[in-house]
Amino acid sequence: MSGNTTTHEAATVDSWITAGRAARELGLKPDEFDLAVDLGRIRATPDERGAGRRVDRAELERLRARPGHPEALRESVRTVGTTEGALLMGVTKDRFTRLARLGMLAPTRFYLNRYRAVVWLYLAEELRQFAADERNTSLLRGRTSDNLRGQLDTGLDLRARNWRTRRLATLLRRATDPWSRAGAVASLLDPLYIHEVVKDPYERSHLSRFCPERPSRSAPGSPGAVLTETLVTAQDPDEIAWLRTELAGLLAEAREHRPAPRPGFASHRPAPAGQAPREPERSCGAFRVLLARWRGRNRRPATGWPAARRPGGSAR
Repeated sequence: MSGNTTTHEAATVDSWITAGRAARELGLKPDEFDLAVDLGRIRATPDERGAGRRVDRAELERLRARPGHPEALRESVRTVGTTEGALLMGVTKDRFTRLARLGMLAPTRFYLNRYRAVVWLYLAEELRQFAADERNTSLLRGRTSDNLRGQLDTGLDLRARNWRTRRLATLLRRATDPWSRAGAVASLLDPLYIHEVVKDPYERSHLSRFCPERPSRSAPGSPGAVLTETLVTAQDPDEIAWLRTELAGLLAEAREHRPAPRPGFASHRPAPAGQAPREPERSCGAFRVLLARWRGRNRRPATGWPAARRPGGSAR
C-alpha cells in the first residue's frame, strides 16, 4: 500500500508529460500531434533540455473535455492532397490546383515523392470552410476570370509562399522574445540577405542561435535537399524585401531588449526552454494577420499576390 501511495504522489508532483505520451493519450499519430501544436490546437512547451516538447496534464484534460473528443481533434488536423481536396470541395483537380496557385488555398505541409515532385497538403477543415463560403461560389463553379487566368499564364504559383507565411506564423507563436522573433524571420531568408541586414558579426552570430532549423528530410546536397531549400527560403524580390524590413525592425527591438554578447561581456543565453507556454493563437488567425500585414504594405488585393515563379521540380 505504501509503495503504491509513493508512486502516485511522485506521478502528481510533475504534471508535465512527453510529446509522445501526450500524442498516445490523445489518440493522435506523431505527425498529427506536431501539426496540432503548430496550429495552436494543443498548448505545448519545449522540454527543459530544449530537445523536444512537453504537455501539461491539465491541457490533456482540457482537450478530453471538449465535445466530440478525440474525433473532433483528429479531424481538425486532417490533411488532404490535391485529389482528395478537390473531391472535398466538389471541384476538378485542375480547378483546385488553380485556386491553390492563386494563393486562395494555403498548404500546411509538403513532401517530395519518389519522383521529386512537390506534393502539397491542405487542412481539410479550411477547404470545407472555403467551399461553404458563398462569396467563393463563382470561384468554385464559374469561369475563371481573364484577370486570374492571365496571372496563371505568367507562371503565378503562391503555394510555397503561402506555406512559408504559415510557417512564419507558427515560428512567431513559439517565439518568447525579440531575438527569437528575429530568428524566426531570418530563418526564411538566404544568408546573403541576413548578412546585408545584420552587419554586425556578433549580432549575426547571436541571431543564428535563435534561427529554427529548416525542414528537410533529404540528404544534404542531394537534389531533393536543393529543391526543399528553394521551397523553405524566400525566392521573390517583393517577399524578400518584406522579410528584410521585418527583420530590421525586430533586430532594433532585440538590441533594446538585450544587446548581443561581445568579448569581455557576460554571455547572454536564449530564454530558458522550460518557461511557461503562452496562450497560443489559432493558426488561421496568425496566418491571416501576416497576410494582411503583407498585403497592407504592398497594397495588394485580397485575392492575389504578385506573380511568383517556383524554380525547379514539378508540383502536385
